Amino acid sequence: MTAAASEMPAIETRNLTKVYPGFFRDQNVAALQGLNLSVKRGEIFGLLGPNGSGKTTTIKLLLGLINPTAGQSSVLGKPTGDQVTRRLIGYLPEETYLYRFLNARQTLDFYARLFNMNRAQRTRAIDYYLDFVGLDPAVRRRRLKTYSKGQARRVGLAQALLNDPELVILDEPTSGLDPLGTMEMKNLIKELKRAGKTVLLSSHQLADVEDVCDRVCILYRGKLEVEGTVDSLLDVKDVFRVEARNVPPALQAEVVAMLEKGSGVSEVEPGVQRSRLEDLFKRLVLEKRAAERAQSKPAGTAK
Repeated sequence: MTAAASEMPAIETRNLTKVYPGFFRDQNVAALQGLNLSVKRGEIFGLLGPNGSGKTTTIKLLLGLINPTAGQSSVLGKPTGDQVTRRLIGYLPEETYLYRFLNARQTLDFYARLFNMNRAQRTRAIDYYLDFVGLDPAVRRRRLKTYSKGQARRVGLAQALLNDPELVILDEPTSGLDPLGTMEMKNLIKELKRAGKTVLLSSHQLADVEDVCDRVCILYRGKLEVEGTVDSLLDVKDVFRVEARNVPPALQAEVVAMLEKGSGVSEVEPGVQRSRLEDLFKRLVLEKRAAERAQSKPAGTAK
């Protein structure tokens, strides 16, 4: 990758709009309205929103599966749908659709052939990515119909990474996973960033997004409402907090200056109070719905 290419956004949209036509004009559905978004290379970006907010439509537009009504988008510096660029994208859909009567190795071998890998390349890639996603070697030759949801998600992720993509799009990657599986999936996502991949993550699990994402945006009814780094969105600016270990009870009520002088106090960390991403999300959506109800209420209606 050239220096100029590395500075170019991995994803960029300009006034991206998608309207699904109805039978009558007034039945048209504006799934996405004027989306302007830029995702940097090498970051984990969270795409959030309630059902019907436009997340799936955005992903389909970026993958070139549907065409926009208006606006433009680019992926890895090329217009969306570019055939060469498509080979540099890995996609894990919300539901893992795999052939139930194949085993994990056979499944990945099938997809590797679509990328014209020879036998030696396929063997190396399959071994590497099955190890990367942590699929138990004992189950790799079992038919997928016997797999748990977590095992199937691992195979799906391995399939999405098989072509060594620069951009990885993950739709609800922790869906159906138990807490341990969720933790392992989040670790895998962080590992993708360390490997230099760009990750676009769409999820309803807000705590998971908060743990792994560098920046997030929240869509509501097809419009971009909030965008920024996780820290900038969640820091509570008017609350100051001090954390420390081994603070004697009598000293806990003292001010920061006295804490720093106190005997036995360690790891004093002045900082700002943070809310949770889930709180921000709920507050924004509830405010929007309340505003919509207020606008739809007929004039003169009693409160």
